Amino acid sequence: MRLPLILLAGAAFGFAQPVTFGIRAGEPLTDFASTVQSALGSGNNVSLNQRPYVVGPTVELRLPAGLGIELDALYRRQNYSETSVTTNTTSLNAILTTVSSTSADAWEFPLLLKYRFGPKIVRPYVDAGFAWDTLAGLKQALRQTVATITNSSTTSTPVDLNKKGTSGFVIGAGLDIHALLVHISPEVRYTHWNSAHFSNPAGLVESDQNQAEFLVGITF
Repeated sequence: MRLPLILLAGAAFGFAQPVTFGIRAGEPLTDFASTVQSALGSGNNVSLNQRPYVVGPTVELRLPAGLGIELDALYRRQNYSETSVTTNTTSLNAILTTVSSTSADAWEFPLLLKYRFGPKIVRPYVDAGFAWDTLAGLKQALRQTVATITNSSTTSTPVDLNKKGTSGFVIGAGLDIHALLVHISPEVRYTHWNSAHFSNPAGLVESDQNQAEFLVGITF
């Protein structure tokens, strides 16, 4: 997390150009994870509960010739549940039902080089760069039931966790609409992550390394 902050601060001191602040919000266009269909069935079920929003602060250093350096801190909530029903041969063939619910707060930090072109009021732009993503507040609640006996437990290190932090590259395109003192910037953005956050040992679910989202920035 230190690297993007250091780069942005260094650029600010070096160029002494206007800095804009604001908020960027939108919605995911892809699910944060995907289920592996070949592993479902036979009593296995996975439910993805993705919150339909992405939100966080944004700051941009505006450079000459339509260039800019942007840093965002985007928050999203991830949650999914798994249910499996198996026969427990050690308990006189009793049915074992296992239900687990995994949740986390995902914080994404994209550092982008932006290029604007066209007229002053409505300017198309493209951007590209790198992003860092980390999970906070990890929690997995597990409940197992055999006949009338239920055992429950909670852990902050889910068995599905592959990597708590990852990085990737980002590309995007949008419009910078200058309305009086406000800049409104709708954008479609694509991110490819180098590794998956979650990977289920049984092959039921895995984090999607390709991410698309629609975002709108409001900066001053």
